[in-house]
Amino acid sequence: MPDKRPFVSNAAMTAIAIGYSNPAIAMIADRALPRVPVPTESFKWLRYNDDEAFSVPETRIGRKGRLNEVEFTATEESGSVKTYGLKSVIPLSDINVAKAQRDKGLSTYDPRLHTTAMLTELMLLDRERRVAAMYQNAANYEAGNITAIANAADRFDVDTGDPEAIIDAAINGVFIVRPNTCAMSEQVWQKMRRNVNLVKAIKGTTQADGKITQREFSEYFEIQNVLIGAAWVNTARPGQAANMQRAWGKHISFVYIDRMARPEGGVTWGFSPEFGSRVAGTIPDPDVGLEGGEEIRVGERVDELVVAKKAGAFIQNAIS
Repeated sequence: MPDKRPFVSNAAMTAIAIGYSNPAIAMIADRALPRVPVPTESFKWLRYNDDEAFSVPETRIGRKGRLNEVEFTATEESGSVKTYGLKSVIPLSDINVAKAQRDKGLSTYDPRLHTTAMLTELMLLDRERRVAAMYQNAANYEAGNITAIANAADRFDVDTGDPEAIIDAAINGVFIVRPNTCAMSEQVWQKMRRNVNLVKAIKGTTQADGKITQREFSEYFEIQNVLIGAAWVNTARPGQAANMQRAWGKHISFVYIDRMARPEGGVTWGFSPEFGSRVAGTIPDPDVGLEGGEEIRVGERVDELVVAKKAGAFIQNAIS
């Protein structure tokens, strides 16, 4: 007998749930912590001893000598994806009115697809907030790779600051792998790109006017991926006045991200294990309005992990 479940997955809705994005929000979570498929909801991943890769054994042998044996060790860690989901209910009367308008050629609006798109955007925004929090948490970096700018005069939004020296020191302080990804907020970027000292250094001029581009920044510091998070999040509690804040704060991160790394191997600062793909569908709700309605659901099973703290550097309070 087939497994009957009340949640009916809808192909059109799932297509929206997988593909929907809003360029204006400029979310960067999936590039900052790439999604990596895992076969089950619970999985294992390996934490390697980085010292072994740099400890050089004796390699010379005599004509009848025996080769020096090297053993590589790893600690097996347990992980599991988390389930995230949202729902919204649409009265059947709304669905029927919209369908009648479509049938007459007066509209293309479908409240179920529109609701799926809106729920998906909120799901993506929540993931953006989670990834930003991980990137901008000093606990996710080795203590020696954290630069806290305590003096306001040294920060990147004032002409007395020297971003070039601080950024160079941060990048070069990561000794295992060189960071290939930089992540910061739109607020940090817009202020830093106008810093007089940085403009002079990158453009090779004595003129202090102007601003640098992301491409110029990337090429000058030899960082392949410059990610600018521009998402806004309303941090107010329900019923209170909106309190809009940037999802990404006033800090800058430089990390090494290997998109090919998997739980079983590969050096990367972090990744996002994902079981299956995002889904969307409907459940009948008889208790809505006079005629009932449909409950729209969107969900996914994913987690965010930092697995190699030494593969990143953190500049705290880059701007005031």
